[in-house]
Amino acid sequence: MAIQHLKSGKPADARAEDDAKVRTAVEGILKDIETRGDAAVRDLAQKFDGYAAPSFRLTPSEIEAAMQKVSPSDMADIRFAQKQIRTFAEAQRASITDIEVETMPGVVLGHKNIPVQSVGCYVPGGKFPMVASAHMSVLTASVAGVPRIIASAPPVKGAPHPAIVAAMQLGGAHEIYVIGGIQAVGAMALGTETIQPVDMLVGPGNAFVAEAKRQLYGRVGIDLFAGPTETMLIADDSVDAELCATDLLGQAEHGYNSPACLITNSAKLAAATLAEIDRLLQILPTADTAAVSWRDYGDVILCDSHDEMLQVANEMAYEHVQVMTDRDDWYLDKMHSYGALFLGARTNVANGDKVIGTNHTLPTKKAGRYTGGLWVGKFLKTHSYQRITSDEAAGLIGEYGSRLCMLEGFVGHAEQCNIRVRRYGHKNVGYGMAAQ
Repeated sequence: MAIQHLKSGKPADARAEDDAKVRTAVEGILKDIETRGDAAVRDLAQKFDGYAAPSFRLTPSEIEAAMQKVSPSDMADIRFAQKQIRTFAEAQRASITDIEVETMPGVVLGHKNIPVQSVGCYVPGGKFPMVASAHMSVLTASVAGVPRIIASAPPVKGAPHPAIVAAMQLGGAHEIYVIGGIQAVGAMALGTETIQPVDMLVGPGNAFVAEAKRQLYGRVGIDLFAGPTETMLIADDSVDAELCATDLLGQAEHGYNSPACLITNSAKLAAATLAEIDRLLQILPTADTAAVSWRDYGDVILCDSHDEMLQVANEMAYEHVQVMTDRDDWYLDKMHSYGALFLGARTNVANGDKVIGTNHTLPTKKAGRYTGGLWVGKFLKTHSYQRITSDEAAGLIGEYGSRLCMLEGFVGHAEQCNIRVRRYGHKNVGYGMAAQ
């Protein structure tokens, strides 16, 4: 039996048409921000968020006032989540070391890990204010040692979202802004009269935010190209349909274009999960969103074997891959293209999104083939250096360098080597301008 697609979402050409519309809209908005600065940001904030304040940057007293609105229990939960995320980020940072090695007598090579000097962290708001995204970006940048961290999120119901502001402040943000969408990432990357531009943009967002980051890449660094959230279940008959359906819809509620996929080798589980999804959509409070995502971007793929399931999963390279089988460690060993793995029925993507400690900003649209997700290392730049400490080494390296430069026709390059040979190696290698 070949791999069977029991349910498929929108065809690729329809998705490409949607992407083209977003691309055109974003291009115009970024050009407006670059041309008109604060005035453009203010107009866009009024248009898209219905928000206009004397200053988009929150003062210390405004930050404190927002934090006072967060209940003690919510604040305790935020602190717990940040402790989990900080602990893992600190362990990751400790694993990244500067090195220096003497590759031969007198030749010293090394590298240093230097933090990016300024980072803009975008925290999505909209239908679901993403408090956890502040932990993932701001706090992780702080652990990396970034000296200037600015953070921005859209207003919610006409005001800064108290829990988001609290998470940004506790995470270590140096500047907090109430700006949403394209205008937020555009202002942080391009700069305005009142916002100094940053060197790097991080954080998830909707299709417009993702496209804005893509267009700004090169002018600033970005964490990764991230589109709408994706979730994949690799499941066999060791789990039941209720668990599968719950986990699929639990991520499909993110937006109207959030892909969710079940890959299974059990026809019985596939059929039961489809039926269970229909049942849950009758009672799920966010069904108006999840149902559209499932209709347009949901997939159920039936395979013959675990080998086929592995093949399909690696080819699709989804952001979240939840493995619930009788051989989870086998998948951990064999999977090579994904955002993050969630192993076993006790584990779920929502825990990864909010609290368990790993970062939830992850690659989508098959980017897991060439990059992992946001982590403390993304905020560090690894820079090499070199030093020659003896005359003998200068002469020997210079001889090889001169000959290799001439092999490529670079006479001026060769002379850089030759002059060192003459001065420190006390011999003329007979190449380049020195020999003329």
